[in-house]
Amino acid sequence: MAIYIYQLPHWPRFVWDQEMISPLVAGIRSRQGRLLGRMEALGFQLKAEANLQTLTLDVLKSSEIEGELLDEDQVRSSIARRRGWI
Repeated sequence: MAIYIYQLPHWPRFVWDQEMISPLVAGIRSRQGRLLGRMEALGFQLKAEANLQTLTLDVLKSSEIEGELLDEDQVRSSIARRRGWI
């Protein structure tokens, strides 16, 4: 079973090594920029679908943290309706 950040023994007192984490964050930001660039090259429909999938997973995982399991199709439909995509 996954361990969530709030389950760690020292939550919420975070400590990190700036020299270790900086290159990792820089790499992530670089990949994020390339991904966003590729998404811009896609048509609106594909970009909207990618956004919908990401938002759906965010909602599902957030509710899972709270101990509530939601139906993926219902969440997806609700997000699409609220965004005006359907």
